[in-house]
Amino acid sequence: MTEQVIIFFQIVFIDLVLAGDNAIIIGMVASQFPVEQRKKIIIFGIGAAVVLRILFTLITAYLLQITGLRLIGGILLLYICYKLYVDVIKNNSEEKKDLKVDNSSFIKAITTVIIADVTMSLDNVLGVAGAAKDHYYLLIFGLVLSIALMATAATLISKWIKTHKWIGWVGLIAILIVAIDLIYTDIKLFI
Repeated sequence: MTEQVIIFFQIVFIDLVLAGDNAIIIGMVASQFPVEQRKKIIIFGIGAAVVLRILFTLITAYLLQITGLRLIGGILLLYICYKLYVDVIKNNSEEKKDLKVDNSSFIKAITTVIIADVTMSLDNVLGVAGAAKDHYYLLIFGLVLSIALMATAATLISKWIKTHKWIGWVGLIAILIVAIDLIYTDIKLFI
């Protein structure tokens, strides 16, 4: 039971740190359009994000069962830890501030949101799937939580992480623990 409690809190902190990016990007893209189009962009953007997140989660959960891929997933999470440290903890995230949005068409806006979501969902899904291991109900919880956070609380979470650095640090440590566990699990099988 204690392992499941630890996994639960790992998933919560991973989601707190990683889920907000998607909603921030959706909001930034939507803000470039007239008010009547904003709601549609947000609804379509979050809808696409939900579908992609479910698809990525199912694929990632399956792939992490394959020996050797946990090692690769762990190494990817180590890279994500480094990027989070630079972007969130050291507050050097310039790419989000300089997001170029082509506001000439609704379809281009949705395409921008989908591309941004594809690139930013992978870190969240990998972290949650790696933390959940074979506890599929915790995996589903993590997926639902990330979607809920993305849809409702991204701006609030972003402010919390900026004002309370310890939240970012706890999330970073949770991701680091998952990365090390994934790497160790695969290396242990080869020794």
